[in-house]
Amino acid sequence: MAESRISFSAVVLAGGTGLRMGGADKAALELHGRSLLDLALDALAEADEVAVTGPRAPTRRPVTFTLEDPPSGGPVAGLLAGRDALVRTPDLLAVLAVDMPRVDRATIRRLLAAAAGHDGAFLVDGDGRRQLCGVLRPERLEEVRPAQAHGAAVHRLLAGLDLVDVPGRDQESLDIDSWKDLHDLT
Repeated sequence: MAESRISFSAVVLAGGTGLRMGGADKAALELHGRSLLDLALDALAEADEVAVTGPRAPTRRPVTFTLEDPPSGGPVAGLLAGRDALVRTPDLLAVLAVDMPRVDRATIRRLLAAAAGHDGAFLVDGDGRRQLCGVLRPERLEEVRPAQAHGAAVHRLLAGLDLVDVPGRDQESLDIDSWKDLHDLT
């Protein structure tokens, strides 16, 4: 019996300043010859539609590029700008930070399944900290949408939602915040 597919759209957060990496464009960084943006898009290959909040870059699949206004508004502003750039409102919305190269399709499928009956599900690291990799019900995201998204904290945005924590497997919950982090993954 074939596994039933859950329909969803996605936002890739790729507009960060890369401050701890001297301003590097994380989406363009390569791991094993592939850009972090390509790896994120591979993880979201089953999404019906993808918006990338960040600078335009070549991609193998059609995506919509957008930027938060004003730029450099942080992940909440990026998530909402990406959501607003989608053509239609999905049943579920996945969000993935571009600097999480070990997230794959199986990770996203686990999050989608875990979100059933809840407002969403987010990947957590070994210490129980939520990562910028999750799935949300768009209508609930709209209900908690802050009047001022620029500089808003993700944990405050998500605080009132019924979210399931999904423990990361292997290196799924790792993100690249420094050159050492990138080197350690190679």
